Amino acid sequence: MKELVRSNILNVKAYVSGKPIEETKRQLGLREVIKLASNENPLGPSPKAVSAIKKCLSGINRYPDSQGFYLKRRLARHLSLDPENFILGNGSDELIDIIIKTFVEPDENIVTSDTTFLEYEIIAQVNDRKIKKAPLRYFKYDLAAMLKLVDKKTKLVFIANPNNPTGTYVTKYEVADFLGALPDSILVVFDEAYDAFIDVDDYPDSLAYLRRKKKIIILKTFSKSYGLAGLRLGYAMAERELVSYMERVRQPFNVNMLAQAGGIAALDDKDFIKNTRRLVLKGKDFIYQELSRMGLGFLPSAANFVLVDTGKDGLEIFKAMLKFGVIVRQMKQYGLKDFIRVTIGTQKENERFIRVLRKILKEKN
Repeated sequence: MKELVRSNILNVKAYVSGKPIEETKRQLGLREVIKLASNENPLGPSPKAVSAIKKCLSGINRYPDSQGFYLKRRLARHLSLDPENFILGNGSDELIDIIIKTFVEPDENIVTSDTTFLEYEIIAQVNDRKIKKAPLRYFKYDLAAMLKLVDKKTKLVFIANPNNPTGTYVTKYEVADFLGALPDSILVVFDEAYDAFIDVDDYPDSLAYLRRKKKIIILKTFSKSYGLAGLRLGYAMAERELVSYMERVRQPFNVNMLAQAGGIAALDDKDFIKNTRRLVLKGKDFIYQELSRMGLGFLPSAANFVLVDTGKDGLEIFKAMLKFGVIVRQMKQYGLKDFIRVTIGTQKENERFIRVLRKILKEKN
């Protein structure tokens, strides 16, 4: 059957998602399982979003608003932009696909980092576009090294900030230097899926660059802090003209009715965001302290997860934790053999993670 497939597809390694709770229960015969693998919100969805979704359930026999008029208008008010600066997507994944299809010619290339969000490379490969990756430096995007990869055929740069899976970020000073040295013909995409958890003073203000009409695109999502991962809702912000070109590529009705209603309501749920942020920051401190007591290495994170060096085979640690009903993310696909990534959960979930990890490492020593 291979002769039927486009040749570039044969080289694509499919994205491996976090293991679902129900599948783990079924396979291992467990009654209680906690999932700390996919950077989801441990508090669940925004209550205001749930209420809004319930109210529009009777209308799902109709197609959704293809233009997302009300959600774009609400986003514009939220971020002090114009509705024409926004394009909506079925999660950030679709928006990455739209961006590559819209702007990158077959003979052009994309620059990013290795050990970053895998979908940049996967989607580029699916679209048969070349991607060039600079190594991380101290587990962090090396913008200077990325700049050296830029050539006359470079059209697009992806920067995950904070980065997934490391949780590290590039500072406003690094970004200023990078953008100042970059040719005007190149678009820079800032993927800010985890920006709601930032607790530092030197994080770059990407919106300021957008308002100064820089050639940038900013990606954001409702999946993390707003707890709407199951609805698949993301958005991109850019200059109106750039958005108008991306709209030509976007599939009609790509964002469903329930997602649009939930997104509008979630933006008004400020208390929920405050509680989520408070929980994550407190939970990170707890996990940092416990990992330090165990003598384990980890990366201080600007996101809602922590990358942990177990000192053992991370895949084996992942499998062992599954047996105790704790799902974390093994990092083999990222080339980080001894690492696992754990999402910050509730205090009860964090304590269970530490307890199980300590037990497993003790047994393996």
